Formats: sequence, structure tokens, C-alpha cells
Amino acid sequence: MNSSLRILPLSLLGLCLSFTPLRADDADLQTLKKQMQELQATLQVMQADHHKQIEALTTQVQSQQKLIESLQKGGATPSTSAPNLSLPKSGDAATAALFPTTDDAVVLPSAGGGTPPAALPPVTPSPATPGAAFPTTDDTVVSAPAPPAGAPSGGAPITLMGGDKTYMNMSFNGQFSGAMSSSSQLSRLEVSDHDPQQRGFNARNLELVLDGAVDPYFEGFVNLVFKLDNHGETQVEAEEAYMQSTDLPDGLQVRAGQFFAPFGRINAQHPHVWDFVDAPLASGRLMGSDGLRGIGAQISWVTPLPWYSQFLVAMQNGAGNTGYSFRNPGDTGTFMGRQTIDRTINNVQDLVFVPRWENSFDLSPTQTVLAGVSGAFGPNDTGDNSRTQAYAADVFYKWKPDNAEGGWPFVKWQTEAIYRKFDAGRGANNSFPIDETFNDWGMYSQVVWGFKKGWDWGIRGDFLHMENSTFNEDPDRQSRRRISTALTWHLSEFSKLRLQYNHDFLSATPFLPSSQANSVFLQFEFNLGSHGAHKF
Repeated sequence: MNSSLRILPLSLLGLCLSFTPLRADDADLQTLKKQMQELQATLQVMQADHHKQIEALTTQVQSQQKLIESLQKGGATPSTSAPNLSLPKSGDAATAALFPTTDDAVVLPSAGGGTPPAALPPVTPSPATPGAAFPTTDDTVVSAPAPPAGAPSGGAPITLMGGDKTYMNMSFNGQFSGAMSSSSQLSRLEVSDHDPQQRGFNARNLELVLDGAVDPYFEGFVNLVFKLDNHGETQVEAEEAYMQSTDLPDGLQVRAGQFFAPFGRINAQHPHVWDFVDAPLASGRLMGSDGLRGIGAQISWVTPLPWYSQFLVAMQNGAGNTGYSFRNPGDTGTFMGRQTIDRTINNVQDLVFVPRWENSFDLSPTQTVLAGVSGAFGPNDTGDNSRTQAYAADVFYKWKPDNAEGGWPFVKWQTEAIYRKFDAGRGANNSFPIDETFNDWGMYSQVVWGFKKGWDWGIRGDFLHMENSTFNEDPDRQSRRRISTALTWHLSEFSKLRLQYNHDFLSATPFLPSSQANSVFLQFEFNLGSHGAHKF
């Protein structure tokens, strides 16, 4: 209102300037005098209107203030000048359109469902309990206060802020499995340390994931895995903990720390990404129950070709069970039936080198193929000059139509073959009678069909050939075959159930007879927070 009064003189000035210029004759003077009188009358009318508006607003403010004071006292009833708060009955069209709630405390029951109360209860807000001023338990009406900027939502990873330029995301994945098998030694059938290891219940992969920006140049990733052994004892391992660059030019990237080697396809995948409860035979027996991983460094280069093409080279220590086919002393100081030596890193040749080349092509807008070849080369602990060579080839195909809803339907086909040449020496102090070279290989092929939203079914065939030794009675060197089928129900993005059946065929060796086994698994998995996206 004050601004309107301030604008008024400017308006009058404009009106005056728009009149006919002054002249000396009496007619013009009379005309000008008449115009000034009309302007004065108009100004008086406008001032009177403004005074009335100010008085009306003052009265309204005082009324509202009295209403607020009566509500704050908690016992007063709003004056009759308060707006009408009558509510429509439940079931009315207006009710469903304007106020989508079924809480009888808010929407009055219909005529057929009860008699509405004569008057609404007084509203008594409580400053100590946000939301109590609205007497309803309907979650679509009453909600928690809005989180501050940067706070996590229910479907997002938990974000821990560390300043304007740093952050850390945190999520958790839990996998639990029930297992039944015709074999009493399920741990001998299963080849990965994350597979079910005993009849009954198993918790072999409880994964805590941390990731975030270190600074403008690096990002960091940490995967901590908790698992319960067959005696219920908790084990903890730093599965991965590494940093990698973010801004190198020309498609280059470096990585350093503890990480999975880029060998094959499934080796670098975490168990919650698998399409089956357990790992393929070839990867577990040839690369070890923990996969090929270790402390080291890696450099990768995405080429400027018109399709996706990447070269990677990793160098790792290759020690212990995570370097299973390399500098692995064995759990009891014995590996491949030989007493192992304590090999240390004296030069670069004592490291494990893992190169990989992978390419991806779109066959059509709905079909994609990714293929790769890998190698791993390094020493092993069965002799002073013993070395291991491993090679892998993998192919992955996926079909998903343009009208897919939430990722379904789809078809995925994945196949991988691994060959390992293991030079087994005579062990510490030449205690084993002969040198041997084992040419072992294996492969698997699997198809997964997402036939309905939230549901997929898969089948996998495994084959493993372990070359026989007339001196080595290691049960892990038994050739085998397996057929598996699994049905998975994704209850949501954050939980799933999987039912799987395995039939194993174990071939005879000079020391072990042939045998067969049947196993059934029921796996439940859940996620807290959104896990970071994995590589395609």
C-alpha cells in the first residue's frame, strides 16, 4: 500500500505533462483550472479507498492473531470467523481426488460405514513432537521432516560428507544360504570361499562397500567382507581397497591398491553380481577359492576406435590363496603335494603380470556383445624355477527389447574358458620325487532368461579337466562336470530370493573313485543403500 502511495505523485506528474501546453488566453487558463480540480477530486477518492483497505487489513490481522493465540493456549475453540473445516465423506469423488488417504481420523466414514462426529476435535499442536498437530497415522499424509541438503534418501547410498570437495558413499550387501546335499562334504564340492560350505545355513558373504572422491584427481573404493565359517567364527578380509585416477588424458586410467586382477570375466565380479549361488568350477579350481587378486598396480587405456576397446595390464604380488596358482605356500606349507618354498620378490619377474584386451559391439539397438582375452604369468612356490601360465577367453551377449520395463524381459549368455599350465617343481629341498607339468583347463556356459518382471531362470553347464598325476593324490585335482539350474525372484531392487539345484559328476583318479552328488540351495540377499554400478 505504501508503494502505491509513492507511485501516485509520479502518475499525477505524468498526467500533467500530457496536457496541452499553457497559453496566455483566459480560455486555456480556465481549462487548466478545471483539470486540476478533477485531479484533486480523484486523489481524494484514492486516498479514501487506501484508508479503507488499511483498516480492513488491520482488522483481519488482529483477528488472525487472536485465533493463533487461542490455538497456542490449547483450550480455546476457534472463533466463528475461522474458515469452515468441514470434510467430505469417504468415498466421495472429491475425496479421492483431493485427499488420497483412508485414515478415518482425516476422512469421515461414509453414510453406510458409520456416523460422522458432530464436531471436529480441537487441534493441539506440540512443539516437541513434530507432526502431532495432525491426528493421522497415514504415511501418505504424515511424513518425517524434510532431510537437510545432501542427506541420503531411502534408495540412495548413505553419503558421509567430508567437506565441499570430498564425500564417501556406504552400502551393505548380505547373502545367506540354506543348503542340502547328498554329499556330507559340501566344502569339497563347492570351489569358492563364498559358496555354501556346509549343510544347513551359511553366511559366506556380508559385504560392506565404501567409495567416494579422494580429491579432484582420484577416487577410492573399499570392499570389506565378513563371513562365518562352519564353526560360526567370524572372518574378515579386505577384498578390495584401491584408488584410481579420474582425469588422465587420452583414455588412460591408473589403479593402485588391493584389487581383483582383470583376468577373464567372472574373476573380477563380486558374488552379489553372480547369476548363480556358486562360482563356476574352472574359476575356483584354476584361479583359487578367493579369485586372482592382490596388492599391485594397473594401467588401462580405452582406445579411440569407433567401438569400445580397452587394454589393461596389472602387476600384483600374487601371494597366498589370492594368488592361488602363483606364489602360494598352501595352507599347511604344501601345494600340489609338494612342500613349498618361501619365495620372495627379488626382481620384477617375481611379480604376476595380467594383461587383458576386451571389446564391445552393438549388434543392433537391442543386442550387445562383449568379448575379451586375458593372460596371467608369474612364478609359483613348488620350486626355485617353477612358473605358471594361464589364459582365458570370454564372451558375453545380452538381448533386451526397446520396450523393456525395469530391465525385463532379457536374455543373457555368458561363456568362459580357462587354460593353465602349471610347472610343478620338486618342492623345498627337492623332497618330491619328480618335476611335473600340469595342463589343466575348464569352461562354463550359462544362459539366463528374464521372462517376467522381477523373475529370471538360468541354466549353466561346467566342465573341468585336471591332468592326472601318478604321485599327487590332491583331491582338488579331480576332473568334474556339473549341471546347474536356478530360479531367481527379485522382490525389489534391494532384495532377492534364489533357488538352485546342482548335479555334480566327479571322475575317477588313480587315488579317488568316481562319484555323483545332488545339492539344493535357497539363497536370500538384501542391500542397504544403492550399490555402485558394476562394469558391464
